Amino acid sequence: MFQPETPAMNSNIIAEINRAQIQADRFVFKVGDGVRVHAKVREGDKERVQIFSGIVIARKGRGFGETFTVRRISYGEGVERVFPVHSPNISKIEVDRIAVTQKARLYYLRKRIGKQATTVKERRLLEAAGAIDATSSAEAGLAAAEAKAAAAAKAEAEAEARKEAKAAAKAEKAKEAKPETAKK
Repeated sequence: MFQPETPAMNSNIIAEINRAQIQADRFVFKVGDGVRVHAKVREGDKERVQIFSGIVIARKGRGFGETFTVRRISYGEGVERVFPVHSPNISKIEVDRIAVTQKARLYYLRKRIGKQATTVKERRLLEAAGAIDATSSAEAGLAAAEAKAAAAAKAEAEAEARKEAKAAAKAEKAKEAKPETAKK
């Protein structure tokens, strides 16, 4: 007998596809960091890599739909570009400068002019002043990325278990309800 797909089945399939697309090495940067994004560009039959460098002013979303915004000044004009973090069109993300910010979004940089538009407190300056510990930021970022990926996988597994338990309870309730209607 054919059983139509339930919404729970569809969400399981979508979650599995999304989990396969997430790339763990993409968590090593944060808001305020200077990055070089190597994006694949297709022009006709050819494909090449174009580098967009600037300051990360925002990260939004979570999971497969997470995006980040990079801002740079080009010929006196501010240019912003939004990239999906886990896009297959991004070959790699290099961190040039590591910054220490106090805000999650650096939209105030849009109002700044000249050199101030690209100035953010850099980690190396604070390390030299002794304000923060000089631990390896790359190692800390990778460890944080692994911890974040593990936490996301655990949360997703727990949500999956809750959905399955709820579906099982609903099916059990439906089985109990059928014999009562047959007796009447």
